[in-house]
Amino acid sequence: MKSLDPLEGIAAFLTVGKHLSFTKAAEELRMSRATVGTQVQALEAKLGVRLLHRSTRSVVLTEPGVAYYQSLTGILPQIKEAERAALSYQHEVVGRLKVTVPPEFAQLHMAPIIAEFLKQNPAVSIDITFSHRAVNLIEEGYDLAIRGTIVVEANLITRHIGDSPMIICASPDYLERYSRPSEPMDLANHSCLHFSGLRWGNVWMFSKGEQSARVPIVPRYLANDGLSLRDVAVAGAGVTLLPMFEIAQEIREGRLVRVLDDWTIGSVPIHAVYPANKNIASKVRRFTDFLVKRLPKDAIA
Repeated sequence: MKSLDPLEGIAAFLTVGKHLSFTKAAEELRMSRATVGTQVQALEAKLGVRLLHRSTRSVVLTEPGVAYYQSLTGILPQIKEAERAALSYQHEVVGRLKVTVPPEFAQLHMAPIIAEFLKQNPAVSIDITFSHRAVNLIEEGYDLAIRGTIVVEANLITRHIGDSPMIICASPDYLERYSRPSEPMDLANHSCLHFSGLRWGNVWMFSKGEQSARVPIVPRYLANDGLSLRDVAVAGAGVTLLPMFEIAQEIREGRLVRVLDDWTIGSVPIHAVYPANKNIASKVRRFTDFLVKRLPKDAIA
């Protein structure tokens, strides 16, 4: 016997079996009588048994047809309920939202946004992972990632949230104790606090108009956590290079001071990233819209 899609033709067969009429089944299913007949014939062919005796005057279930019909009693309501449950994820904001976010961004900016989103969407739960790793969203079952990168896989959709400029900064105390750098190469005489996750390594790159500078550094403090670098810089241990979203409050409050601010060091593009699928779940759309709307722009730029 050929392999059988257990749903193909079942609705047609059960409806014919209920009415013992192809015409009434076609009316209930809102399809032509010929289509109902074709679906039942295809089901019989795949099963390899005759389910119905047909004549010009009547339709009667065969013995296998009776057994098959009785075994399937109640399945159509279950199928419809299963379809409704599946479609609810497309049309309603429900279910678990699995998200991965860089830890610094999450700790500084996500908590109030997540709390408000959960209040407004009681049928959603959020499972969040703090990680710098570019996880495989599809293989690892993530719905959404927040990434500070311009390199994104082809099977993913990106939504631009903002750009956070990279800033060279130090504490006022540190700058009082050491000469303030006026050119990028002056950094060779300073204690540099460096983020180990930078893809270009232990180099800080600058540009100003037609000028450019590539400054190799020997970090006094090397860490894979931006908030640790921020705190060590605030404590007066050296000069650091961090995105504005990690140090905006410290800059506003004067605990960190920008240096070499006439030079450009690039920026971190922040994206919401999710699998490319025309049937994106409503929870993903809603959360992404909510994040873009609620994230304070001055917090990242």
